[in-house]
Amino acid sequence: MGSALPLGDYVPILLDLQPRLVMPAQAEDYFAHEQVDTWGLESFWGLPVYPQTPYYRTFETAVDSEAHLYEFVVPMVPPSWNERTRVQEFEGLLEAGSKATSVAVSILDVCQPATDLGPDYHAHWALTHFLIDGHHKMEAAASSGRSIRLLTLLSVRDGLASPEQVAQIPELRSRPAVARDRAP
Repeated sequence: MGSALPLGDYVPILLDLQPRLVMPAQAEDYFAHEQVDTWGLESFWGLPVYPQTPYYRTFETAVDSEAHLYEFVVPMVPPSWNERTRVQEFEGLLEAGSKATSVAVSILDVCQPATDLGPDYHAHWALTHFLIDGHHKMEAAASSGRSIRLLTLLSVRDGLASPEQVAQIPELRSRPAVARDRAP
């Protein structure tokens, strides 16, 4: 796997996730809700950012009173391309108590709007895992409501975050999950 990664520094992290498959523009879509609450709609189109693919939401928690961590798993192929029989096989294994592991490479983006455009102004820490291996396992965990492990290599320098912010991720991921109160 190392030969496929760009040269750089990475923090290896083993996570337990409970993924939820999110379809763009639906109820749990970060880009249609939390992002709009902070940044407003795209100025040209007057629409939310469109993520172009289904993705998984896994975890969120407060960083502090002015920042919130959101975690995503982005598959490299859409879940509709997964073989149904393979997904069902993993669902059965998960239901029988097996603990599956997927593999990803990750970045952390820490962003905050320059001005207060939306009703919920705060910094967004977006921890995004790009799924390299385990697409069928991830979908099986999401569809069965089971947990899955994710072995990820978090890039220290490739996201929009300082090395000090990246270093906080293991501690932030050990906190209880806390949803941010949505703006009215």
